[in-house]
Amino acid sequence: HVQLVESGGGSVQAGGSLRLSCVASGYINGRYCMGWFRQAPGKEREAVARIYARDSTDYADSVKGRFTISQDNAKNTLYLQMNSLKPEDTAMYYCAVDLFPTGRCRSWYTYHYDAWGQGTQVTVS
Repeated sequence: HVQLVESGGGSVQAGGSLRLSCVASGYINGRYCMGWFRQAPGKEREAVARIYARDSTDYADSVKGRFTISQDNAKNTLYLQMNSLKPEDTAMYYCAVDLFPTGRCRSWYTYHYDAWGQGTQVTVS
């Protein structure tokens, strides 16, 4: 059974930085597609970034060039470095894993991710 726990959220001024962490139980990092998502009040949960295969990465256009997803396989930890934060980045941030046996990302959509963390709040003012 996979469990994910996010941390690192907080309140920062526009232009500031935060580093989110997601610790996974079991051997996940480097083996499956993992992603960061966010959800603001009144909005759909949206994909932010994902990492898969040999540390290949994809980013939403809204965060490209500002956010960096990475992982430490030995620590079973996923990271999201967020720089140049904007007020529109304010949301609850979640990490998730796609447990498809091949290790491929099945899609960019939330319903193809099988396990989720509880979320960590990011507020930018």
